[in-house]
Amino acid sequence: MIYLDNSATTKPNPEVLKSFQQVSQSFFANPSSIHQLGGETEKLLIKSKQQAADLLQVHEDEIVFTSGGTEGNNLAIKGIAFEHQGRGKHIITSEIEHPSVYEACKSLESLGFDITYLPVNHNGVVSVEDVERAIRKDTILISIMHVNNELGSIQPIQEIGKVAKKHPKLFFHVDYVQGLGKLPIMLHNSGIDLCTMSGHKIHGLKGTGILYLRRGVKLFPLFHGGEQERKIRSGTENLAGAVSFVKALRLIMIRESSERTNLFQLHQYLRSELDMIDGIEINTPKESAPHIMNFSIPGLKPEVMIHTLGKQGIFISTKSACSSKDLDESRIIKACGFKEARSKSALRVSLTYDNTLEEINEFLSKLKEALKQLKDVME
Repeated sequence: MIYLDNSATTKPNPEVLKSFQQVSQSFFANPSSIHQLGGETEKLLIKSKQQAADLLQVHEDEIVFTSGGTEGNNLAIKGIAFEHQGRGKHIITSEIEHPSVYEACKSLESLGFDITYLPVNHNGVVSVEDVERAIRKDTILISIMHVNNELGSIQPIQEIGKVAKKHPKLFFHVDYVQGLGKLPIMLHNSGIDLCTMSGHKIHGLKGTGILYLRRGVKLFPLFHGGEQERKIRSGTENLAGAVSFVKALRLIMIRESSERTNLFQLHQYLRSELDMIDGIEINTPKESAPHIMNFSIPGLKPEVMIHTLGKQGIFISTKSACSSKDLDESRIIKACGFKEARSKSALRVSLTYDNTLEEINEFLSKLKEALKQLKDVME
């Protein structure tokens, strides 16, 4: 099997699975229980939060454990919107955000919020100047992703953070789900007020994640109940999930520091080889994240190629996994200004540190074979 759909989800690291199982077995008590078992569980939860904060170089009380990217993005966006709507109802985002941001903003529009969806250039990148120009007196939030999940384009987060700092009455949220473990960003004193991370994109487990919430930022909670996580996220804490996320975070940061150059080289090799194949148009910009490669085969339905390769044990994807079953054109590719023939035929290869040159060569070989066979059938 050659798995090249790592932006949809990654294979869990055995050490992460082991930590989840051990904690589930030994620390099963409710952290809110006042007996000794509950106390031991609570201590481990606090320790996990401290470890996550140390890894991310933030304060312990800025860590909120979540179930992943979708919850983190919704909690950040709707939490700010509902808490601060008395000061304004204007939100700035982009046309290429993940569905969990894009649809969250669409839902707020139905409640009377005014959303500005900024365009992107041909490389799928938002203009810092456009962000600055879009800010109004009633703007309460800017939400821009770090790495686009379909294209791999990198947004100018650092520069937008500097702009946000000039406007202390608005908040800046970053969807860091695809960048985590591949491209580091500094959170402390960056202008970023909220930042979403997900465990299953870094060889952790589904249903785990973190929302970084800068000290002093107030959110309206989406869940009400037992007031866990400082009243921000009620519900009995998923301790095993929290511990496993921190384990995954530590392991991916080690690999990032030692193996990122290799991943970049593999990505560049894949690009150069795809560029030489007739009929393929590369959508991912040259300056991009080291793990995502998006390309189109105009005239060919992407699901045909996905199923053809899948039968041979090679797994790639089309669009975001959250919307891949909707086989119409890619909203992201369309936003970059590409024609319909390209936006309706886009495919995504997404790598991880586990992928090898041999796997990429095998994928390229089978891709060429499939293109030839499909072309013969079409003719």
